Amino acid sequence: MKLTQTHTHTDTDTIREENGVLRKEKETARRRRKKRVSSKVRGTPERPRLCVFKSCRHIYAQLIDDLRGQTLVAASSQDSELRGIERGRKKVEMARRVGTLIAAKALAKQVQKVVFDRNGFLYHGRVKALADAAREQGLDF
Repeated sequence: MKLTQTHTHTDTDTIREENGVLRKEKETARRRRKKRVSSKVRGTPERPRLCVFKSCRHIYAQLIDDLRGQTLVAASSQDSELRGIERGRKKVEMARRVGTLIAAKALAKQVQKVVFDRNGFLYHGRVKALADAAREQGLDF
C-alpha cells in the first residue's frame, strides 16, 4: 500500500492512499446525497421520475413510475440508435444525445412533465448536458 503525503496551505498534512480509497470515499458521498434526495423525489404516472446513472464510460436515463414500480422509457449511450455514433464522441456529447433520445421517447408516450433525479451525482458535466438536452426537446422539469 503506497501512501503519499501532501502539504496544504494551512500546514496540516493530508495523507492520501493511491489504491482506490479516494474513489470509495467519492462513491460513499454520492450514496449519501442519493439517500438524502430519494426520500423527497418520487415519480407518479402523471409525472414520472427521470433517473440518471453514469458509469465511467456510459450514461443511462430512464423514466420511472414509482407508484407501480415500472420503467416507462429507457435510453442509454449503448442503445442501438446511438451505437454507431458512439465512436470518437466525447462523453458530454453522448450525454446530450441520450437526453435528446429519452425526451423523444417520452414525448412519444405523451409524457411531458417529469421529476429529475440526478441519483446523487453532481449537477455538472454529463448530468447537466443530459438534462439540458431533454429540456430543449420539450420535457418540463
